[in-house]
Amino acid sequence: MIMLLTMLFMVCMFGFIGKLIGFAFKFSWSMIKVVFFLVFLPFTLIALVVGGLLYIALPVLIVAMIAGLLFKEA
Repeated sequence: MIMLLTMLFMVCMFGFIGKLIGFAFKFSWSMIKVVFFLVFLPFTLIALVVGGLLYIALPVLIVAMIAGLLFKEA
């Protein structure tokens, strides 16, 4: 009887750990997206404008704005 409870505990623990690992991957992917869109993209656009590459920065900004409007997350 104790062996059965131990096996049940181990199976449930592996399921729980698997769910936590899945949550960690989803969380880290969300954090990467936030850092990219809130930090990396604006600094890149500012650097392009300061460097005289407005003709590249403007289309990238327009595409980012359209993507932000179209792909809203629930």
